[in-house]
Amino acid sequence: MSEGQGPGRLYPAEWQRGPRYSGAYSFARCPVTRDLSLADAAVIGVPMDMAVLYRSGARFGPRAIRDASGQLRPHHWEEDKLEPPFDTLRVIDYGDLDVFPGYIEQTVAHLQSELARIFDAGVFPIVLGGDHSTTLPVLRACAAKHGQLSLVHFDAHPDFWPAADASRPVHHGTVFRIALEEGLIDPSTSVQVGIRGSISAGILHEVRAAGFNVIACDEFAQQGVAPTSQRIQSVVRHPVYLSLDIDCVDPAFAPGTGTPEVAGITSREIIELVRALRGTSLVAFDIVEVAPAYDSAEITALLAANLVYEFLLLLAHRGP
Repeated sequence: MSEGQGPGRLYPAEWQRGPRYSGAYSFARCPVTRDLSLADAAVIGVPMDMAVLYRSGARFGPRAIRDASGQLRPHHWEEDKLEPPFDTLRVIDYGDLDVFPGYIEQTVAHLQSELARIFDAGVFPIVLGGDHSTTLPVLRACAAKHGQLSLVHFDAHPDFWPAADASRPVHHGTVFRIALEEGLIDPSTSVQVGIRGSISAGILHEVRAAGFNVIACDEFAQQGVAPTSQRIQSVVRHPVYLSLDIDCVDPAFAPGTGTPEVAGITSREIIELVRALRGTSLVAFDIVEVAPAYDSAEITALLAANLVYEFLLLLAHRGP
C-alpha cells in the first residue's frame, strides 16, 4: 500500500486500476492496517455464526462482502459527483477479529474488548458479520463510549426473544432483549423496520410493549420509503447505532442468508433507506447474516458491499 498526499493517511493503492478481481483481499482495496492513527473509519470482519438457530454459514460473510466489493466503482447520490468516500475519509480494512468457535460468551467478551480499543481511538467501526449475535459486543463497547443509544434496526425479525435457559443466554435472536435489559439502548428512541413472517408475529406484542417503534414490512409496503425515513428521523434522539440484517431484504434480492423471509424490502428500497439516514448522529454500523453458501450469483454479497459503500458515503457527507 502506498502513502497518500498528506501526513497520517493511507489511500487505496491505485484502487481504480487493474482488473477488479486482482489486488489485495480487502474491502474496496482499502489499505490493510491496524494502525488506528491512520483511520477515520475501519472495516472490521467478525466471522462468527455459532449463535444461529437455523442455517449456519454467516461466518463466511465478511469474506464474501470483501470479495463482492471488487465490483464497486466510485459513485455518489448526485449524478454529477464521482468522488469516492475515500477522498474525504481515511478508511482502512482492519481485517477480521479473532473468534473462538464453540465458545460464544468468551468470543463476545473478546470482541467487546477489541472494539473498545477502536471506539477509544475515535475511529468509526463498520462491522461485517457474522450472525446477529455479532451486534451485542459492538453495542456494549459503543454504549460504554457514547452512553445509551438509539437503535435503527433493519431486519425481518425483532431479535427480542428470551433466552431458552441460563446455559445459552446469547443467540442471534436474543440480542436486543439483552441490550434493553443492560440499558444499552433506549427503546422509545429506537426503530425496527421490515419485521415480518410467522416467526416474528409471535413476539411482536412484547417488542411493542417494551417501547420499541416497529414499522412492520406490511406497513412499510403501504407507506413507502419517504414516510418511513421521516419517522426514523423523528424518533431517534441519542447517538445512533445502525444494525442491518440482510434478511430485511426480500430473498428475491438477497437469498444468501440463514433465515430468509418472503415479502420483504427490495434492494433499491434498502439503499434509499440507508441514504435517508443523513443528518442522524451515527456512531456505529454493522451488516450481518450474509451467508454466501445460500447465495445466487453473489447478489446478496454484492448488495451488502454496496450498502457498506453507501454507508461510507453517509460518513463522508458529514466529514471526518
